Amino acid sequence: MGSKMSTEQRNISRQLSGNATTDQEKCYDPQDTSLTFVDGEDDLDFLCSDFKSLRAKMSCGHAVTPTSLYEWCSKLLDKGECRFVCGQPKCNVEWPFLEVCKMALLTPEEKKNFEEKMFSNAADDLDIKVCPGCKSRAVRADPSNLCVQCTECTAAKKRTYRFCWQCLREWKGPARSDRCNNDGCVNLRVETLRNCPDIMFDSVKGVTGCPSVRACPTCGLLLEHKRACKSMVCPRCKVKFCFVCLKLFIECQKITPGSAYNACSTGVAPRQTSIPVWRRK
Repeated sequence: MGSKMSTEQRNISRQLSGNATTDQEKCYDPQDTSLTFVDGEDDLDFLCSDFKSLRAKMSCGHAVTPTSLYEWCSKLLDKGECRFVCGQPKCNVEWPFLEVCKMALLTPEEKKNFEEKMFSNAADDLDIKVCPGCKSRAVRADPSNLCVQCTECTAAKKRTYRFCWQCLREWKGPARSDRCNNDGCVNLRVETLRNCPDIMFDSVKGVTGCPSVRACPTCGLLLEHKRACKSMVCPRCKVKFCFVCLKLFIECQKITPGSAYNACSTGVAPRQTSIPVWRRK
């Protein structure tokens, strides 16, 4: 019998079904005494690909092959994750990156690719970007201010150097909260919020004028409404909120009990004009 899949793993396995594995499957060295080999099935081989490699235990105890681990971790990165979590039912153990590198037999090129994706995904969560001048990593102290001063470039150029957090070019014009004066400086996610159509009139009973795309009020991830229930669980921060009034769903239900499929007594929250910044505790 194959191992049971969680909902998340089932969704990812569907994505994997259209992807071919590497041309030459990686296999563990049977003489590697640092690995713990097992006779059981590959817990991450959701598509029953029957990889040829021996199975080895991860730190959480689940068995993998280099290829299945590589594919699982790749899909986590493609989903915007920056951590590697087992995801087996009742197992949310986070694997250290060094363990993933070893157990997936990552080549130097694959390791570099993973690192770049991890940084890119973490940058979205932690408000980190790369300065266009010196290419160093910069952290924005004020999430509401697009005009950011780089101390390294300022010291090197012997003048104040600022860049735009939105278009990632040297700042032009006066400091503003929505854009700088560079041509084409626009926040595409904000434009989506501004211009998306309303949800269908029968999507949520009694609700009209509600945008079909919302930014999660906790982490800012853009989500599209596709079902009748107005509750939404953000796949990134896991917070459940009301798509109509944008309150936490538990608060929405306190104000309007039993209204999961009906209008909120507080009405429809206006279209969002900015992206919330995730402030992790």
